Amino acid sequence: MFDVIIVGAGPAGLTSGIYAARAGYKTLILEAGVPGGQAGTTETIENYPGFPQGVSGSELMIKFYEQAVNFGVQVEYKHVSSLELEGKVKKVITDDEVYEAKAVIIASGARPRLLGVPGEDKFRGKGVSYCATCDGFFFKDQDVAVVGGGDTAIEEAMYLAKICRQVTVIHRRDRLRATRILQERAFKNEKIQFVWDSVVEEILGKEKAEELVLRNVITQEQKILKVNGVFIFVGYIPNTDFLPESLQKDEQGYVLTDEELKTNLPGVFAVGDVRQKRLRQVATAVGDGASVIVPLEKYLEDRG
Repeated sequence: MFDVIIVGAGPAGLTSGIYAARAGYKTLILEAGVPGGQAGTTETIENYPGFPQGVSGSELMIKFYEQAVNFGVQVEYKHVSSLELEGKVKKVITDDEVYEAKAVIIASGARPRLLGVPGEDKFRGKGVSYCATCDGFFFKDQDVAVVGGGDTAIEEAMYLAKICRQVTVIHRRDRLRATRILQERAFKNEKIQFVWDSVVEEILGKEKAEELVLRNVITQEQKILKVNGVFIFVGYIPNTDFLPESLQKDEQGYVLTDEELKTNLPGVFAVGDVRQKRLRQVATAVGDGASVIVPLEKYLEDRG
């Protein structure tokens, strides 16, 4: 029996673990992949306080992980298939074991949203990628496209511009959604060009992705863009497929919480990108992970 089980070892989950273990609670983190979540695959994080020159996402997340373990957090690398959250004893079910806890913190994060166009699934790993820092090296001195106009898309486009010959950003609107400082940097980069008011209709190729069929959303005109690879950053989907229907979520699947990060089920909390919130950054994930300790402590004390 654990005091608290945390599902997910991203920045929110690891911070929750640090605070819970430091408070003396027997704490388990279950992680399906590697610690760090999306932050762990980010080349450089510039806006996390304390690192004036920026810090690599993997380096920062390793420090989070080491700190959690140093405080006594137990980490198991297992896929959580379902949760039983009713009653005083919560059950967390993995592929080969059932864990029990007095409280559960859901920190399962989100995953990249797919375009859902023909050729995307066929060429995944063969020119189609959702992580520039993971796969950018394979396209050194080649031409690639980035689909999207938010912070992540522009950050990844600038990273790819360091490696690739040409980066074409494809955005369905006539202006970017990224923050102003990122936009300014991208517009100044001679290796980045933009295709506005356009969407990808299909990804073509033989053994790997070679061409994108683009459609202008205003004129409906189609054109072909030749590429060696395409990186897709069009938003995220919360990792909530394993959660019971009794746990309230919004229309997009994000977990609903109150200001204390409590869900509608007693003893169940949600932190980080998996919950409905306005801003999803490492700093806000850490804030969630720290803030949850107060209502968690109160719940465990009242539970007895």
